[in-house]
Amino acid sequence: ATEYHLGVLKAKLAKYRTQLLEPQGKKGEKGEGFDVMKSGDARVALIGFPSVGKSTLLSTLTNTQSVAASYEFTTLTCIPGVIEYKGANIQLLDLPGIIEGASQGKGRGRQVIAVARTADLVIMMVDVTKGEVQKDLLTAELEAVGIRLNKKKPGIYFKQKKVGGIKFNATCTLTKIDEKMVQMILHEYKIFNAEV
Repeated sequence: ATEYHLGVLKAKLAKYRTQLLEPQGKKGEKGEGFDVMKSGDARVALIGFPSVGKSTLLSTLTNTQSVAASYEFTTLTCIPGVIEYKGANIQLLDLPGIIEGASQGKGRGRQVIAVARTADLVIMMVDVTKGEVQKDLLTAELEAVGIRLNKKKPGIYFKQKKVGGIKFNATCTLTKIDEKMVQMILHEYKIFNAEV
């Protein structure tokens, strides 16, 4: 019973995290646009703490000039650049620096991470003197919102249907989850007809 309860709690947490990142309903005041239209063959996001050299790298690799200065948070919005490599156009995004607690919304962190979620590749930039600490903190912030770096996607197939209930099929021996827990998680999302 505890295991099922934990499964439902994890489902609720995941659902609320998603709602935090993508609020539904009324749109807020119109401000400065943050997300940039996707273009080219691939999209790469530069993510890191303030003043680690993201803008300098963007200016060096592309023809775009991103302002770099000796103070933190020089970059306040998403600045796109394009790298041309062997006929491919790669869109490189210079994102504002994120701080610890960004996944909870500190320092516009949610907006930055939402843009990183749309990228095909995330390049994590760290300060050479505190590299390991920053890498661990950034990884934790990204994992809190579902960006799992250097990991394969879970081998799960999911298709929502109009009728037919939940059809569940496993191709391997399940050790951490079973059909009942999957149904409870789906019910948390108000999904009653699906193929898993």
